[in-house]
Amino acid sequence: MKYIGILALSFLFVGCAKDAAISQKKEKGWVPIFNGKNFDGWKVTTDSPGTFTIEDGTIKVAGDRAHLFYEGPVGNHDFKNFAFKADIKTMPGANSGMFIHTAYQPDGWPAKGYEIQVNQSHTDWRKTGSVYSFQDVKEVYAKDGEWYTEEIEVQGKHVTVKVNGKVINDYTEPAEPKDAQKRLSHGTVALQGHDPKSVIYYKNVMVKVLPE
Repeated sequence: MKYIGILALSFLFVGCAKDAAISQKKEKGWVPIFNGKNFDGWKVTTDSPGTFTIEDGTIKVAGDRAHLFYEGPVGNHDFKNFAFKADIKTMPGANSGMFIHTAYQPDGWPAKGYEIQVNQSHTDWRKTGSVYSFQDVKEVYAKDGEWYTEEIEVQGKHVTVKVNGKVINDYTEPAEPKDAQKRLSHGTVALQGHDPKSVIYYKNVMVKVLPE
């Protein structure tokens, strides 16, 4: 009986180890850039720093306009070809965004880089997955109050946006973009606080550096 118990535990251990290996393989290359405890490696704008707080291991966004820029060691916070993803939960009427190829500025709306929209039910018709004002998405692919994963991949002049693994936007930058400051080049990532009525949660914020 004792031998059977040991054997069963052995199989359980092997099974758990195998599951862990599979999970690790799936996440190969992804590096967390938010530790769930503090904002080490991040820098918030001066216009309304209280908009960003940590609640139960998540980044809670609630307050006046502000932006939280990644300035940590991964990729020296200067990405060219890369992927960026987060698990997100929007509350009703919320508006936010994830910026790519951007750079820290102390206040205002980021002048550099593209905003990838986070919005299921805000009055702005540009919904989640939009490459904001360049190639917009009108359909809604996620629900308020439920966690979903939004992933952005940048390869050269090509941006792909996925929601829960499904491609919902595929944008190729033209030779002459309508706004030169928004041109794909290189830079960091940032999260947006849009307005006091917009409450959003972010967790499992990760990047993956891709070959050039």
